[in-house]
Amino acid sequence: MSNYTNLPAPSPEQGLNRYLQEIRKFPMLEPEEEYMLAKRWVDHEDAAAAHKLVTSHLRLAAKIAMGYRGYGLPQAEVVSEANVGLMQAVKRFDPEKGFRLSTYAMWWIRASIQEYILRSWSLVKLGTTSAQKKLFFNLRKAKARIGAFEDGDLRPENVKQIAHDLGVTEAEVVSMNQRMAGGDASLNATVGSDDEGSAQWQDWLEDENANQAADYEARDEMDTRRELLVKAMDVLNDREKDILMQRRLKDQPVTLEELSGQYNVSRERIRQIEVRAFEKLQKRMQELAKEQGLLESV
Repeated sequence: MSNYTNLPAPSPEQGLNRYLQEIRKFPMLEPEEEYMLAKRWVDHEDAAAAHKLVTSHLRLAAKIAMGYRGYGLPQAEVVSEANVGLMQAVKRFDPEKGFRLSTYAMWWIRASIQEYILRSWSLVKLGTTSAQKKLFFNLRKAKARIGAFEDGDLRPENVKQIAHDLGVTEAEVVSMNQRMAGGDASLNATVGSDDEGSAQWQDWLEDENANQAADYEARDEMDTRRELLVKAMDVLNDREKDILMQRRLKDQPVTLEELSGQYNVSRERIRQIEVRAFEKLQKRMQELAKEQGLLESV
């Protein structure tokens, strides 16, 4: 996965519009072709197969990156970070899990972009607790939800509402809002070089499939799933929890053979415990989601 020098790369000199045109030449993959390419990478570390998986999803990475244009950072660098996340996703993708690469990759892409944004902003001043990260990436949506569209200071009642919704202190809301005020890029700002016709940001929004609100909702849903997962793990005993985590929650799952030796039982017994633990976990997550009124989105 290290030889990607021939990948298209966005740059201020090249212009983002030109980059977008360039990556459109890579065709989308049919499910069967994607599966076979992923198998070639997993089984044989076929670099050509991995390269094709990456290039066929560059448009997905660019689309997600566009949703983060309001943080005052060079968009070409944000796209590059999205591509880093995409490559990590391809490296870790398991085609036997039964879902498409795009579904798996979007979370790696977003994580890579968010880490880049947090590194670029003042980590010391911003803080990096999970609550503060949630505030950082959800403040704009929270403001829009309550109709607080202005860039200046928030009204006290708005501060209180946002702090309650996002689980942070009112002081953190005030500080973050002041730090981010004025950071939104205008949709009429130009991108690319003059010889490209002074294209504007809004020119990038013509894709009828692009839905920034849906991207935010998907990110919130992922946070909710993680929170439910942590809570639901309490339904498992120590052995079930350990086996499930080693088999399904690690980047490189432990084999049935290794766990068989560790617990001194047959591989089939380990498999049965894993399946049963997963069923119990799913059931508990559904119960928790129902209790919180989230069943439809989980």
